[in-house]
Amino acid sequence: MELNIGKNIKRLRLAKGFTQEQLANLLNISAAAVSKWEAKNIYPDITMLYPLAEIFGVSMDELLGYDQAKAETEVDRLIAEYQRLHINGNFAECSKLIAAARKKYPHDYRIMNAYMWDKAGEKAGNNAEKLLQNQKELTQICDCILDGCNQEKLRIEAINMKAKLLHTEGHTESALELLSQLPDWQAPIMKEQLFSKDTAEFRYWNKRNCYGFIDAAAIKHARLIWFDPSVSVSEKIERMEFIAETFSEISQKKDFDFFCIGEQTVYSVLSDMLTMNNASAEDVILVRKKQFASMEKIMKLAESDRILAELIEKTYKTKDMVKWLVNRLLSSPVPQFAKYRENAEYAEMLSEYKR
Repeated sequence: MELNIGKNIKRLRLAKGFTQEQLANLLNISAAAVSKWEAKNIYPDITMLYPLAEIFGVSMDELLGYDQAKAETEVDRLIAEYQRLHINGNFAECSKLIAAARKKYPHDYRIMNAYMWDKAGEKAGNNAEKLLQNQKELTQICDCILDGCNQEKLRIEAINMKAKLLHTEGHTESALELLSQLPDWQAPIMKEQLFSKDTAEFRYWNKRNCYGFIDAAAIKHARLIWFDPSVSVSEKIERMEFIAETFSEISQKKDFDFFCIGEQTVYSVLSDMLTMNNASAEDVILVRKKQFASMEKIMKLAESDRILAELIEKTYKTKDMVKWLVNRLLSSPVPQFAKYRENAEYAEMLSEYKR
């Protein structure tokens, strides 16, 4: 960051109508010292900054010639240019630009973050040589961000970097524990990125994330359909059942059996939406039975799939998804759910699946 102290002292002195000698007398220093400041031969001693600001009636930033708005605009431009160069594959230019930006704006957290990842390499990779070579500087940047920055995104990036450094040093369990502090939707992705793609650990987290993404995508798509005001209820049901049936069909293919996760998710959203919108008991029962059937598929698969079993346990706090759902439907205080329990056929269905 370039400081224009001498130039500002001269400008502010003339605005006050002071000569160099008069300003020097107020500060109890020599006129030669003021002359050197203004000629930019030397900077004022730090103990002079506050008295100078008081004499001129300005803030410290204005005295130092620091324009916050201008600086932020410049940082925005630098970050945008860095990203453009990176997208275009001009990595050497990227590194040169962000290194210069780091020197000019050493206090800016966005610059710190971009510089940190540039020094370390790609976020999804782990260049052990680069990480260890720059370990001290990277650690200092992480600590600086975590100690002073309130932007959640940048704080998460710093935690991710700290975890990578721990893993590179051989402290993998500590790295995984650190990443567990992050939101549930984000931690598994960053845990996957800790490991080389030819390792069992990478395959574990990759598979776990794949299951999570199928579930999330199914939820988002089902809700996108249901909450579309331009689509009739009957068409919404038809579309959502088509999606669930497609997941079911895919799950029958070899090595794609886990797609029953998406099937269960869509039926779950559909049955809940029908319940909350007072659909007929017959329609709700029909979809709930399909949901129970897809849950049983998932539990059967989990018998030989440790990762899926772990996710079921984590999500439902039990290995038995069907039992969890029956208990939920029997005990929910929501009026719409309670209403269906009064229906004999609905109550019979719950009794059929009750463990």
